[in-house]
Amino acid sequence: MIKKAIGPTIVALMALACIILFFVVGPQFNQTQLGTLLILGIVCGASILYCFVVGQISGNNSQMDKLWSILPAVYAWIIAAKGGMTPRLLIMALLVTLWGIRLTFNFARKGAYHIKFWSGKEDYRWEILRKGKPLNNKVMWILFNFLFISVYQNVLILLTTFPMLAAMSSTIDLNWIDFLAAGLFAFFLLIETIADEQQWKFQIVKWGMLNEGRELKDLPEPYSKGFNTIGLWNYSRHPNYLGEQSIWLSFYIFSIASGLFFYNWSLFGALLLVLLFFGSSTFGESISKNKYPEYEDYCHKVSRYVPFRPYIKRSKNED
Repeated sequence: MIKKAIGPTIVALMALACIILFFVVGPQFNQTQLGTLLILGIVCGASILYCFVVGQISGNNSQMDKLWSILPAVYAWIIAAKGGMTPRLLIMALLVTLWGIRLTFNFARKGAYHIKFWSGKEDYRWEILRKGKPLNNKVMWILFNFLFISVYQNVLILLTTFPMLAAMSSTIDLNWIDFLAAGLFAFFLLIETIADEQQWKFQIVKWGMLNEGRELKDLPEPYSKGFNTIGLWNYSRHPNYLGEQSIWLSFYIFSIASGLFFYNWSLFGALLLVLLFFGSSTFGESISKNKYPEYEDYCHKVSRYVPFRPYIKRSKNED
């Protein structure tokens, strides 16, 4: 248990250090950055209000989930426009847009969006949380919906784009660090895309057979396990999460290319994202362990993120 807590503790301490850096040594925003931050804050505030009110009225708490892949691109283009569309800001905005298009598509094909904007398929985890203690209390759920779902997640999404805000004031030309950041961003975007596609195809095949009236235990391998062990999922329990977190850590490198110290305040958003995904993956795995008998063994044999060893070792002669 202590061993598992080391990683999140280190990330939490790094995030705390970012807060200290913010107030002690920077940033020193110019008027353009302050004006941009005000606009970003207004958009973020409107999104918070929308997610809370619509989520409460409709009973669908995936309103923020629908905006998760859209808002960063909105923020990115606001910053790029206010920053004079410099080459660095343009590259950053384009990368965020590509990320947003891919993630929006992945969420849309799961039925998340609907012509009735307040409806659409809700993330199954919200329903589980609503029924469990202590959030099965109406007042507690309203507080959770406001503070975590609406406020925290909206602010977090805004913070992940802060490397662009930091780069606005840079007078340094594009350099090899920019290309390193862009290359890493593109690489991890590809990893996330492949992982999501493998998961999508696995679930489509599995549910296709289950909807025919067959029981899970009677399905052919690996579908009888209930969880995906195909492709990247054979080496990592959450290769999509690995890609997502690494994307925003790569995005942070642009702030270094623009002249900031290698460890600076604009890393705060990416570190909070890492903590969020650790909590999300832990909760998701607790659900899977209750649903699938072999998932516990899978967790023991396969790392949470970084691939170290395969769950299923296949022979060289196997197709």
